[in-house]
Amino acid sequence: MCVREAQGVVMSDYEHTCMIRGDGGQTIRAILDQICNKWTLLIVATLDRGTLRFTELHQQIPGISQRMLTLTLRNLERDGLVARTVFAEVPPRVEYALTATGKSLIPPALALAGWAVEHVPHIEASRAAYQTRTG
Repeated sequence: MCVREAQGVVMSDYEHTCMIRGDGGQTIRAILDQICNKWTLLIVATLDRGTLRFTELHQQIPGISQRMLTLTLRNLERDGLVARTVFAEVPPRVEYALTATGKSLIPPALALAGWAVEHVPHIEASRAAYQTRTG
């Protein structure tokens, strides 16, 4: 059960279940699938430094194909995390920048990355132990 207060939303001990009510969690899963993939986080982190053109983004994100960059940017624009500005020039110039919503993703993304860095030794040790057990 979710409990709401005037200053904001206060969740009960069952907060994790409150967030998936309504559509069975479909919307939340779709959003998390999009923002938690490696390309989204790399694009958002790169755009956190400032507005960039497509080619600049492509050069600064090693390993991403032009197709994957295009698809991910379209999804980020659709979801309101990235703004795409087209300039009427010849040749056309297109720039990408984070929106306020996109910028708000930076702190939780950095927290998640920090967690990963902090736990690398434990995770690597666990992987090695698992590999030894399973051959």
